[in-house]
Amino acid sequence: MEHQKIDELVAKIKQLESELEAELQQEYERFTCEITKKREEILLSYRHDRQNLLRYLATTPILHLVSAPVIWAVLIPAVILDAFVSLYQWVCFPIYKIVKVKRGDYIIIDRHRLGYLNSIEKLNCLYCSYFNGLMGYISEIAARTEQYWCPIRHASRVKSIHSRYQKFFEYGDSGNYRKGIETLRKELGEVQE
Repeated sequence: MEHQKIDELVAKIKQLESELEAELQQEYERFTCEITKKREEILLSYRHDRQNLLRYLATTPILHLVSAPVIWAVLIPAVILDAFVSLYQWVCFPIYKIVKVKRGDYIIIDRHRLGYLNSIEKLNCLYCSYFNGLMGYISEIAARTEQYWCPIRHASRVKSIHSRYQKFFEYGDSGNYRKGIETLRKELGEVQE
């Protein structure tokens, strides 16, 4: 008799599991359908909003077109700078026990995937993402280097300060500089990204 009760309970559990599985499958299908519908709507909207390449070029001011080679020429020294700064970090940071800066945290290449941009706009976004990300990447490498070698604030006002500047010693504060420089250097080995 007890086995019969257990068998009945097991059968009910299996029935409930089966119902649950069916309900979850229906929910998944509804969700997938909604996502697909929204995705199709978004892609349709992107296609509608994308400006035709010929129209884009025809409506671009002539001075923008003339200045484009100058803008793109900057890419050559930027790539060279990227290579040298990356090499510097790769060689020197382990010597000074400084945590390396992760490129991927600064150089984010993703806007080219937006469907409402035409090919020229995507290329321009690629350039800006790389160049501005590179500047942030280099700035962080320089900031960590400065914290290691010369963590002293300037006497004059600085227009743009980097991520580590607030930790630096006041200009002229020789006592705290001598007492605290090793602490600041050790911090660079424990940087939390």
